[in-house]
Order: sequence, then C-alpha cells, then structure tokens
Amino acid sequence: MTVLVLVAAVLALLLGGAGAASAHAGLSGSDPADGSVLKTEPQHVTLTFTESVSFSDDSLRVLSPANERVNPRPAQHADGKENTARVELSGKLPQGTYTVAWRVVSADGHPISGAFVFSIGRPSETAAVVATDSPDDTAVGRLYGVLRHVAYSGLALLVGAATFVLVCWPTAGATRPVRRLLTVGWVALTASTVALLLLRGPYESAGSVTSAFDLGQLGRAVTTRSGGALMARLVLLAVIAVLLRRWARRFDGADDGARPPEPGSRDRQVGALLAVALAVTWAFAEHAAAGIQVVLAMPVAVLHLLAMGVWLGGLITLLLLLRRRGPADQGVPASAIAGFSRMAFRAVAVLVGTGVYQSWRQVGSWEALSSTSYGRTLVVKVAVVVLVLWVASYSRRWTARLVHEASPAKAVRVRAAERARVAQTVGAPPAPARQDHDTAPDAPAGDGPDEKAAPPASDADTYRRGLRRMVTVEAVLGVVVLVITTVLTGTQPSRAAGEKAAAASVADSGVKVLTVPFDMGTANHQGTVQITLSPGRVGENTVEAVVFTADGGLASVPELRVTLTQEELGIGPLDAKLKNQKGYWAAYDLRLPMPGEWTVNVTIRTTDIDQVTVRETVRITSVPR
Repeated sequence: MTVLVLVAAVLALLLGGAGAASAHAGLSGSDPADGSVLKTEPQHVTLTFTESVSFSDDSLRVLSPANERVNPRPAQHADGKENTARVELSGKLPQGTYTVAWRVVSADGHPISGAFVFSIGRPSETAAVVATDSPDDTAVGRLYGVLRHVAYSGLALLVGAATFVLVCWPTAGATRPVRRLLTVGWVALTASTVALLLLRGPYESAGSVTSAFDLGQLGRAVTTRSGGALMARLVLLAVIAVLLRRWARRFDGADDGARPPEPGSRDRQVGALLAVALAVTWAFAEHAAAGIQVVLAMPVAVLHLLAMGVWLGGLITLLLLLRRRGPADQGVPASAIAGFSRMAFRAVAVLVGTGVYQSWRQVGSWEALSSTSYGRTLVVKVAVVVLVLWVASYSRRWTARLVHEASPAKAVRVRAAERARVAQTVGAPPAPARQDHDTAPDAPAGDGPDEKAAPPASDADTYRRGLRRMVTVEAVLGVVVLVITTVLTGTQPSRAAGEKAAAASVADSGVKVLTVPFDMGTANHQGTVQITLSPGRVGENTVEAVVFTADGGLASVPELRVTLTQEELGIGPLDAKLKNQKGYWAAYDLRLPMPGEWTVNVTIRTTDIDQVTVRETVRITSVPR
C-alpha cells in the first residue's frame, strides 16, 4: 500500500505541473503554403518540421496537375538546417494545382508522411494521387512492430537470466532451464535485430517486404541513426555469444559432484557493461533521442530498460526454476529467492521513478491522458503496473515465510523440540528424571499422543507452491506491461500532439466573425446572421452560420447559402455548401486558395417564396510560419 500511495502521489505531482513541448516530428510550415495561389512559379519547395528529420532520395515529390514529377533532384536540408527539407523545381511550370507528397523520418526513428497542394496562376483539377495510409499501416510497418516486441522480449530474458545468475544464485548457470532461457533470449534478440535492420529501409521509404534484400537500400539504412544502432547491437550480441559460450564451458568443465565455479567481480562488471551498452542502442534511436532534455532522457531510458529486464527476465527465470521437477537438493535456495526479492523491489522502484519522468516528458498534461492515443495507452499501462505491485506484495509475503522457514534459528528450534519429546503412557505417573531417554517396556516409542501431534517435516513446500503461483501471475502481468511498453514506443507521444494543438491555437487566433443584418420580410423586423470562418486563413476552413431574430433569439430558416468570391483575381464564387445542423448551419471543408480581400455573399430564405441576399467583406490571411 505504501508503494501504491507513493506512485499515485508522484504521478499527481509530476503530471499536474507539466507543459507542452515536442517529440515526434511534425510539419510546422511550408513554402509555398498549403492551399496558396502563386502568380509566378516558385524555384523551390521547402518544408519545415518541429525537429530534425532525415530522408531518402524519394522522400519529397512535387507532382504536376498531370501527375508528373517536377522535382528532378532529391531533397536537401535548406541552409544546413536539420529540421528542413527542400527540393528544386524544374524550369517552366504550367498553371494549375500541384501536389507535394512527403515522407521523412523523425529523430526518434519513426517515419511520418503527409501531402498538401499549392497552385500557380489559378487552381485547377489535379490528377495527382497520393497515398493517405498511415506510415505504420503497411505490411512492413506491421511486421516491424511485431519484431520490436520480439526484440524487447529477448532483451528482458537475456538481461534478467544473466542478472539472476550473477547476483542471486551463481550455481544456477549450470541448470538446464537457465541455459535455455539465456539461449532463447540471445536468439530472439539477435534474429529480431537482423530482421529489423533488413526492414529498416522499406520501413522508412514505404517499400515492400521483398525490398528488404535490396543491398542499396540496406546500405542507406545502415548510415542512419536507427540503422547504426542496430548494427552496434549486433556487434554487442556477438561479444555476448562468445562470453556465454566460455561461461558454459567453465560449468561443463567442473568435476562431477564439485561445486560449479562462481562468477567473480570482473564477470559482474563485464555483464553490467554489456547490458548498459545494449540498452543504449534503444535509447539512442527512439523517443529519448528527440524532444526536450535529451541529455537526461537518454540515461533515464537506459535505466528503465535495464530495470525492466532485471525484473521481468528475473521473474521468468525464478518461475522456471521453481517449477523444475528434480531431486530436493536441486531446489532454489531460500537465500536466492530472498536475494531476488530484494533485487526485484529495487528494479521496480527504478521502473516507477524513470517511468514517471518519461511520462511527464512524453505526455505533458492531464488532458493529454484522455485526449491522445499515447495518453490512453499510458493509463492502461499504469493500471497494469499497479496490479503488478499488488500481486508482488503477495509474492514478498510468501518469500518472507519461506526465508523464515529456512532460517538457522528455525532449524535449531525444531531440532530442540524433537529432542525434548518423551514417550509417555496414558494415565501412568511421571517417569523419573534418569529415565527421560529410556523407552518404557510397555509403551513402545511412537505410541504416545505427543508423537501423533508432531508437526510435519517442513512447511517449505507449501510456501514454495504459494510463491510459484504468485510469481506466475506477476510474470504474466509483466509480459502485458512489456507489450504495452512496446506499443508506447511506436506511438506518437502526447507532447507532439500538444505542440500541434498549440500551433493550431495560434492559427485559430485569426478566426473571422461577421455579423450581417438583413430584412426578415415583415414590417420592422430586422434579423442578423453571424458567420464564423475558422481559422480564417488560406487552406481548409470551417464555416458556421447562426440566424438571430430582432430580439436576439435564434431564428429557424428553410435555407441558408454562403459563397465567397475573390473579385480581383476572378476566383469564385466558392459555395460553402452549408448543412442544417438543427439550430445552426455549418460546413467543414471550404478551401480558400489564396489570401486577400474576399466578398462573402449570404442568401437567407425566410419563407417558401421569400429570400434575401446580403454581403460583407473579410480578409483571409496566409498560413503562419
């Protein structure tokens, strides 16, 4: 209960005072702007993102109205800025609407994509077709996500089993379950890393699964941040394979019946160094590498991964050893169970502490917990972690009982009680003191009532069974936490959504509200219509209209139409196509192609045969940069 209260208090303190920042990259501006109409053709198309991005030769495409590519050369960073992408356009471009399709990789290794349009001269129908699927909603994206689950699982098994051997029970390295667990962990991590490296190129460029064996694409993937981290992980795994093989030979070389060699301080130091290095390959290429406080976020992410491996991998190791069937002298010593209990408690404490910091860094506010996919997933993870802590409290109780049962003081008391038992005959007078250790001829040993009340040989088996059940439940819940964690690492953090919402809020500050009076068709009855354009700038806008009576009440009209015209350039009239929303009229997809003074024409039909048209002007602004 103390742990649960601490977790709740720290979460409240941390999330209560958090603000908005960034993590995943997002498009913050473009030149030309989305939906703009240019009088002359531009020489470049430049995109600006919220953080540094990388891209391939085909990351940025500009398509003509005839669906022909008009950027002959690949994208480059504009003026050396890592958060930009720029392409040069070919010489003479015909009038019409052009489509810009882009797909880049943010600093945390996740691809993002999008598209927008601009026009030269006048807008036109465009034949350009751009994929609108999510970057992860492809065969490669789904396979990549599954392999990331496998990689995290392999890391947990490898780190957890090795730590259990090096810290809790050194001779466990000679047992078959632990050896198999180490092998499974190493194979899972190695195989998934190789597959992730092969798929890295198609994952970034939206290629097919078969393109994973394209050597040119593989070469480009290796030079990226994520590809370099995967290569470093493979080198570390090769070193670990050599050390595991050497350690297995040391156990195999021990004489039959002899105590297996125990790891020394040097073995523990090397193991810790390799575990940290493996965790760094994740932190270097995922969420910790982007956003705010990167210098602090990287070591925190490493600690979080290692604590996860020590706790979950160690739990699975302990579970396999507890379920092993063999001679009694091969059981897990109570001292090893107690040692792991202490180590697991510290690991969970580190998990909670580092997890709270990461939550603050990636979520940012209470609202984001319910309004973003990342926040909702995090809430589920916190709930499962609280359940794990509750189950773990029962595991610690069984551990304490088992350790107490196996303690030297307990054994001494049991032996003393056994020596103090005296055979007695029911109803006979007490035996003389000198006959304490003799057996009465008419009362054979073992027939007395005290002998029938003798306690069982040991309660250790009962305690082990209870501990085994609790560890099983805890391990299953730990796997659920691991799966949710993997999902979180592939989900856009809430801070990125917060930054986009903040940018949208800034843009919405230019919302235009027009109040236009009109004659309602009866004597001395003047109504008003209120038109709201949001965000009131170039691109897609929401249009809402409300009709009021002379006394300020809502008026119901049979029909309401709003059109906008740019008279200087002869654009329009553009019909907003309002729909009756039972109290007001609205449309959500009116696209205005260029800034300037626009004429708003409002036609209100007040009866079946009466209608009136009024007009007003509004200034539409450019997309903010």
